[in-house]
This record gives sequence, structure tokens and C-alpha cells, in this order.
Amino acid sequence: MDGTRPVAAEQGGAVRAAAGPPVAVPVRVPASRYTSAAFAALEAERMWPRVWQVACTLDHVRQPGDFYEYRCGRLSVIIVRADDGALRAFQNVCMHRGNTICEGSGSGLSELRCPYHRWAWDLTGALREVPSRKGFGVLDNDELALVAVQVDAWGPLVFVNLDTSAAPLHQYLEGVPSDSAWAHLDEFQCSFTTLSQVASNWKVVADGFSETYHVQGIHPEMLASIDDVNTEQHVWDHHSVSHQRYGIASPRLRDRSDQAVWDSFIVTQGERMGPAFKSVCPVPALAEGETIRDVIAERIRQHQATRGVDLAGYDTDGLLRLSQYNLFPNTTVLVWGDMVNVLTSRPGPSPDEAELTMFLLYRAPDGAPPAKPFDVALPAEASLGVVIDQDLGMLKRFQRGLHQPGFTHLTLSGEEIRIINMQRVLETYVGAGVESGAETR
Repeated sequence: MDGTRPVAAEQGGAVRAAAGPPVAVPVRVPASRYTSAAFAALEAERMWPRVWQVACTLDHVRQPGDFYEYRCGRLSVIIVRADDGALRAFQNVCMHRGNTICEGSGSGLSELRCPYHRWAWDLTGALREVPSRKGFGVLDNDELALVAVQVDAWGPLVFVNLDTSAAPLHQYLEGVPSDSAWAHLDEFQCSFTTLSQVASNWKVVADGFSETYHVQGIHPEMLASIDDVNTEQHVWDHHSVSHQRYGIASPRLRDRSDQAVWDSFIVTQGERMGPAFKSVCPVPALAEGETIRDVIAERIRQHQATRGVDLAGYDTDGLLRLSQYNLFPNTTVLVWGDMVNVLTSRPGPSPDEAELTMFLLYRAPDGAPPAKPFDVALPAEASLGVVIDQDLGMLKRFQRGLHQPGFTHLTLSGEEIRIINMQRVLETYVGAGVESGAETR
């Protein structure tokens, strides 16, 4: 393989390690996986139609008649809440001549009607009307039903899988639901979603949210309030997680004072403590036995209390330890005690383009009525906060570098084990050793 070992030969299964578990030699991944149109075509053929993907949230489709269109590359799925209250999903195609039936999202549907020739289906996918039907001779309604797609939910997140023979979602998610049970994800509601166009391969986006090795490079403001070195990571088969402690300074720093931690947290996450913490200020006085982490956690509790949310049951570590789940193939779920961020990358029109969707969810107050999220497509210049802006600002540079003729392989360390695992699983779908472009043997 010309110095390239298949990632499938690396560690799989359950792995428990601190950041940077040693590997015998670095793991090498062909750069062509990120740049080749032929490899992207293999992903589209062999992987995307066979995996569970985060499509939307339950808040998008809570009421009968609510619908949401999910797109991933050429794939399009309609998710709908039917009249009987069941959540259903269908391939988004009219069975007459192939037109797309629905676009976007909305409410109040009583049927799924193609706007071209007005064929219509009910919300269970059964054919209900064919204009000028007698011109078709004998039509079999069952044969012309919409093509069903698997749909299910984990917490507030709705997943779809076009492969109706694939294992159910609860099995696909492996140990993730039990590992995250402490957070009670069913209590969260989606506030808003964003869609951003990015100039890189979808895997570059996913990789950027799959390791903390880069914090020292592009997030210097964060270093004083995150332990980026002693990050516990766990790898299942398809998925992985890291547990990162915040409110504590990186061992890389000399200045690990309370003021440094406080300033860093305000700059990078101050909004979690409320609108009063938009700029740095003196650290509050600590009571005897209290740590700066305790002070930050209490400010988060106080802010959430103004929203009617009681976080008394969540201790300091529950509010300041981030559980970062990397769900194969393309989703990162960031779970805190008070909020959840979901980042999903999807392929764009070429291997050098992708879409990034972000869902922001907060723990809902008791008795809060359901509300539709605010969905917005962001212009390129929009800011998503200092940390995300730094992440996204690096993507275009990454993709340009991947195209340089002298760069043939990524070289990964054990600290990047979650990326290694994603590549290992990708091989099981696309084919181990299957590469495009330059010959790798």
C-alpha cells in the first residue's frame, strides 16, 4: 500500500484512553478521500443511503401536518407528522415522473401533493389521487405508494435512514444513549438552526469537531478554561465520545490563575452565565472551599433560573464537563447540563464544498409549550461566536492544502483517535483500500 495501512487495522471496539494514547506508528489516511470526485461518488453510492443521519429535531415536526425536508447531497427525504400522530419519512420523489414533492419545512399539510401534475398521497404515503386517472389504464395504488424511509428519534433529534433493512436506530447508536442518560436529553427544546456553506470537504468539517489537539493552535482564548490534554475518550464501533473538563486551565499554560480561567470562560462561553458576562471583569470572591469552577457553575444555574429552569440537580462537573459525541458519519453532539449543540456536515456539489447545519437546544422550563425552531441560512460573513468562527475560518485553508501534489496522506496520532475511527468505519462502507485519483498501491 506504499506506506499506507488500512485504518481498519487500527484499534476498533471499546477503547478507553486519555488524549494521545500511543500508537506504534502514525496512522496514514490518503488525502484523495477528501478531494476525489470518484471517492465522493462511492460515498454517495455505498455509504450515505445506508447510514442513520440527523435530519431535524422533534420540535420541527411535533404537530400533525408538520413537515421537514432533509437533504444530503442528491438525497432528499420528507419527514412528516401524520394525522395519527406517527412520525413518518419518505423519499422525496413523485412516483409519476420523479419530480420533487416538497421543499423546505412548514405546517398544516393534509396531503403530499406533487406541484407538477398534482398526484397526491396521504400522510401515510398511500396514493390518494391521480388526475385524469383513466388515461393510465390500470394503476396499482400499492405499487405507487411513496417509498418509505426509516425514521426514529434519540432525545430531541430525528434521524433518517434510506435503508429499510438497516438495524434500528437504538442499535446503531451503540452505547451513546446510556452514556448521555445523565443529561435527560428529552428535556431539551430546539431554539434555532443555522445553515452555512463551507469551502471544504464534509469530512474536513467533521474532523474539526473530532479532536482537541487543535485547541492550542486556533483557540488560544480557550486554553485557560479547558483541560485539552487530559481528555478522556471512548470509542465504540461506529461512534465515539470525549469528556472534556472546562473551568480549568490547560496544563500547557503557565498562568492558570482563577482570573485567567474566569476571563477565558467569559470570552468563549460567557453567554452561558447570562447577558451580564459579555466582557471580562474581576473574578468574584470565592467562599471557603469553593473553586472557580464552582463559581462559574453557580452563575450558569442562576442564569437558567431566570428562564424557569432548575439546575439544582446538576453539580459543578455536570455543568462544566462537555460530553462530545461523534456520531458516524457526520454529526457532533455537544452535551452540557444546560444546553446541547448539534453540528452536522453534509456533502456539497463538489468534494471541495459542504454544508454545515447547527442546532442549538436549551433545557426547557417545566410546562413550556412546544415552539417551532427559527431556521436561518447564514451569509458567509455571519459570525457564530469566537470559537466556531475560528473553526470555520480554517476550513478553506485546509481544503486548499489537501490538493497540493506533495501531500499524499494525512498523518494521525493516537490523540486523533476519533478521526481514525471515523475513517475505519468509512472503509467498511466504501471498501478498505479503495482510493481514487493517484494509485495508492
